[in-house]
Amino acid sequence: MYIILVYDITEVLDKEGARVLRNVFKICKKYLHHIQNSVFEGELSKAKLEKLKYELKEWIRDDKDSLIVFVENDSKWLKKEFIGVSDDKTSNMI
Repeated sequence: MYIILVYDITEVLDKEGARVLRNVFKICKKYLHHIQNSVFEGELSKAKLEKLKYELKEWIRDDKDSLIVFVENDSKWLKKEFIGVSDDKTSNMI
């Protein structure tokens, strides 16, 4: 499955938020390619996706943070368009 993951961690003047942000970033980096700020993408099996979500749920605070996971069966159906600086870090995947 082709995954695009986006998160938003509240960290304004919040030590806990900074810690959450660091850990969420590290977890995502283990499974996916870092594309831009809080955006990751890549191919994962269903089992790996479930493991990723399980690990992230340990850190995401339900009252402050958000996480969106887009799932597509095949990356060939996804069209990417860059505007501005084009740094396609996943070009070796497609």
